[in-house]
Amino acid sequence: MKNAALLRGALLCAFLLPAGPLLAEQFSSQGQHFIGEASAAGMAEIGAAKLALKKSQSADVKTFAQHIIDDHSKANTQLKELAQKHQLQLADEPSLASQAKAKILDVRKESFDAAYANNQVSAHEEAVKLFTDAADHAADTDIKAFAQETLPVLQQHLEMAQALAKAHPSD
Repeated sequence: MKNAALLRGALLCAFLLPAGPLLAEQFSSQGQHFIGEASAAGMAEIGAAKLALKKSQSADVKTFAQHIIDDHSKANTQLKELAQKHQLQLADEPSLASQAKAKILDVRKESFDAAYANNQVSAHEEAVKLFTDAADHAADTDIKAFAQETLPVLQQHLEMAQALAKAHPSD
C-alpha cells in the first residue's frame, strides 16, 4: 500500500514537472504581450499629447494633454520597473497604428482639437480593454496589480476624452 502511494506520487511528479516550464513560458508570454502593448500605448499617448500642446489653441485640450503626459509618464515608469523585475521587454516605439493616428493629427491643422479628442477616445477605449483584460486574467500577480491600479486612471482619461470630443465636435 505504501509502495502504491509512492508510485502514484512519483507518476504525478513525472507528469507535472514538464508542465512547470510550459506554464512559466505561458505566463512570461502573456506578461510580455501586456508589457509590450501597454508601453507602446503609453508612448503613443505621450507623443500625441505633446503634439496637442504644440498645435492646440484650446485651453481644455492643453490641460487634458498635460494630464495625459503626467499620468502616462508615471505609468511608463512603473511599467519599466515591472519589465525589469520580470525580465520583459518594453516596446521600442509606439505601435504602427498609433503612429499612423499621430501622423493624421500632425497633418490636420484646421480641426486638430476634434481629431485629437477623437483619437484619444479610441486610444483610451483600447487601453481600457487591454488593462481590463490584464486586471481580470493576468497570471502574474504584479502585472495584475499594476493593471488593477492603473485601470481607474485610464477609465477617467476615457471619460475626459469623451467630454473633450463633445466640446470639440468634428465638422
